[in-house]
Amino acid sequence: MEGKKFYLTKQKYDEIEEEYKTLLAFEHNKTLGEDAPRILESEDLNPEFVSFQEDIGFLRSRIDELQNVLANYEIIGKPSKDQENIIDLGAKVQVEVDENKNEFIITGTLEANPSLGKISNESPVGKALLGHKVGDEVVINSPVKTVYKIKNIKYINA
Repeated sequence: MEGKKFYLTKQKYDEIEEEYKTLLAFEHNKTLGEDAPRILESEDLNPEFVSFQEDIGFLRSRIDELQNVLANYEIIGKPSKDQENIIDLGAKVQVEVDENKNEFIITGTLEANPSLGKISNESPVGKALLGHKVGDEVVINSPVKTVYKIKNIKYINA
């Protein structure tokens, strides 16, 4: 994930920043607190210490992950008026597939949740739709050939 650009809504950025600050404070309190187990208990390694170290390792891993996101993010903004008819990140897209209408929002990977109607810009469908306009037909071969006819594009809350 190093060097990868993360596309976030302002709301998601705020959530990640808050989680990062909370975990840093928690790690600080846990490692400097009096509850931290000692490394040795007689001549054997203290099992509580080993468990403590594993917990801190998982915590540090999550903190590093969030730090990477915060160092490599871009806020999804509303496009200029002349670009609002083109699908990009943050677009709410209405499509027709085999005479069925479907609607979803194109998001960054960290906010994608197909069950909530949010698909990633890196998913096969999201990637294929980027840059297209209303009326375009986009063919996606993953794993079955599917034709998406773009019916409407809207940008909201950006």
